[in-house]
This record gives sequence, structure tokens and C-alpha cells, in this order.
Amino acid sequence: MPDSNGFYATAPVFRGFPRVLDSTLYRPLPKEWIVGATDVVGSTEAIANNRYKAVNMAGAAAIAALANALGREFPFVFGGDGASFAIPPDAAETARKALAATLRWTQEELSLDLRGALIPVEAIRARGLDVRVARFAPSDNVTYAMFTGGGLAFAEAEMKAGRFAVAPAPPGTRPDLTGLSCRFEEIRSRHGVILAILVVPGEGASEAAFGRAVARLLVLAEQKSHAPVPEDGPAFGWPPPGAELEAYASRYANLPFFIRHAGVLLKTWLIFLIFRLRLRVWRFVPQLYLKQLVANSDFRKYDDALRMVIDCTPDVADEIEQQLAAASRTGTLRYGLHRQGAAMMTCFAPFPTNADHVHFIDGAAGGYALAARALKGMA
Repeated sequence: MPDSNGFYATAPVFRGFPRVLDSTLYRPLPKEWIVGATDVVGSTEAIANNRYKAVNMAGAAAIAALANALGREFPFVFGGDGASFAIPPDAAETARKALAATLRWTQEELSLDLRGALIPVEAIRARGLDVRVARFAPSDNVTYAMFTGGGLAFAEAEMKAGRFAVAPAPPGTRPDLTGLSCRFEEIRSRHGVILAILVVPGEGASEAAFGRAVARLLVLAEQKSHAPVPEDGPAFGWPPPGAELEAYASRYANLPFFIRHAGVLLKTWLIFLIFRLRLRVWRFVPQLYLKQLVANSDFRKYDDALRMVIDCTPDVADEIEQQLAAASRTGTLRYGLHRQGAAMMTCFAPFPTNADHVHFIDGAAGGYALAARALKGMA
């Protein structure tokens, strides 16, 4: 076992997403580590009020704040209206402060109630569960953490029950959200449906039976669906739809909002021209950035639940639903689906000239959050 603080850097890396449930790829978190979770309270109501872009921004904010505070890689997963992550012991206090600041920022700037919790791995194992981690590489540039063992699902349930809660920082406290933005246009489906998929094991289902059901789903998705982001990348218009949200995330929180907003509009106008005219600026090459963006996009993940956002025809969406319904009738799994016409992207690119910028994909009309509501309706 590698030393506790170097654990994630040496965690196994795999290619080919259908291998995601191969247990040999995963390693247990060291016992000193801490697991964190966040989610937006009342996200369904916010979505009904057409605020899902803000909900996604809140979901990604904790990841951005922690990444900027820690200054190194750590395992995380974006879930649409929240996030889960794991932190080494030497970073626990830094992570707590960054998370507390994010909770306060979300409340004061976005008018959303983001809650968060930090749970020791030992407390999870005391309940007979585990947190095991692998790293999925969708490209040569980035890896995304995958989690199994039941520990993240337990952490989310504990958070929602009000246990292990992190209190928001004092009023006016702001996290460092450098690099967090949502500038691209919604990504319209090219095949008919953007399908958000959420699949969890059925009550008492065997790991082997659930794995076989997920494997069948992944084969179907690989053969008949498409990545939601087109090969030439998403459209960049001006003014960008996320300009106001980006202004809220500005590091210049002491300035009046209209100044921050004007600064974002000016900055994004210049970026719009760079992309439109395909101008190379120092080491930034728009065409290369878009190529990396497509390759790095995070639209498939596993965190004790399979989550995917795919582009497919209505017939394929029906076929996926029928396959999942059949598996659910045997008790093998539970699932939630949500169909919409477009996907959306939230970006974290603190250094755009580096190749490791990350891009979180969700459905543009409820996505993972409404898939989760559909799953709860099956209980």
C-alpha cells in the first residue's frame, strides 16, 4: 500500500469505460482519509424555475474550490446537483475551509442551499462498507475517479440526514473558484434525445448480477449511442449564457457585481473573437483546446451508481429503458432516466493552455437530478 498522502497518484488507471466494474482495478482508500459529499437542497424546485445551470455551477463549485485550495490531484466525481470526493489527512483542514467557503458562496451569490459533509473512512468501514477508487482515463490528458464499495452512497445518505455536516463559513467568505465557468452554448442532440441515466444496485442484489446487467447496458450504449459533445466541440456564442454565473464566481468579490459582470463580458468577447477567428494567442490554440475539450469531457462515471449522459435516437432510449425495466423487475437494479433535447457543459480550466482542463456534462433540462427523482419514484 502506498503512503496515505501519495495514494491517489499511484491508483490504477484504466482505459475503456466498459471495464468500470472490474473489481481488480480498484484500491481501498487508506483508513486515514476523509470522504466528502455535497448537494443542492431543493434542486428539483430550482430546475422547475429554469435554474439548472446555476445548480450545475453549485455542484461543480466544491470541486473547483478544493482543487484550487489543495493544488494537487484528488479523487472526485461530479453528480449534477452535487459532488463527492476524498481527501488525504494532511489536507483535511484545508478542505474543510474550502468547502465551508463554498457553502457560504452558493448561499449568498447563487441563492441556493448547498449542504456538505465530511465523513472519516473509518466511520464508513465501521458500517461494513468500503470506499475503493480507480482512475478512468478518457484521454491522455485527464483521469476521473471511479468509486465502488458502497461508501459514497452511505456518505450521501449521512449528509442528507444532517450528520457529519460542515457549517458554512462566516458571511462574506469566498472560495477560490478560478477556472470555473459555463461559457458554451447548450449542446443540442444530434440524434434526437439527450438521455441522462442513473443506475444503482437493487436491494439485496448480488454484485455479480448487477455487474452483468450494467455490462449489457454498456454494450448497448457503446454500440448504439454517441457522446453528447460533437467532435468539433460545442458552440461558443456571445454573450455567453453563463456570464452572470461566472461573475458571481469572480475572485474580485469585493467589487460591485455590475463591474464583475462587465469584466466577464469583456473577457468573453475577446475569447469569442479568438475562437471565431481561430487566433493563436501565445500557447493557446483554439482548435487544440476544443479537441482536448471533446476528449476530456466527463459524461460517464461510477460512484456506487452508474451515471451517463448520452446522445441517442428515441428508439435506442426506448431500448435502454426496456432493458433496465426488465432488470429492475428481477430486483437486480433500480434506475432513473430523464430525456431532454440538449446537454450542458460546466468547465474547470484554471490553466487553459494546459491539456488537463475538465468539462462536466449533464442534461440541460434536469439531467442527473431528474433521473435521481425518477429513481426515487421506483422505491
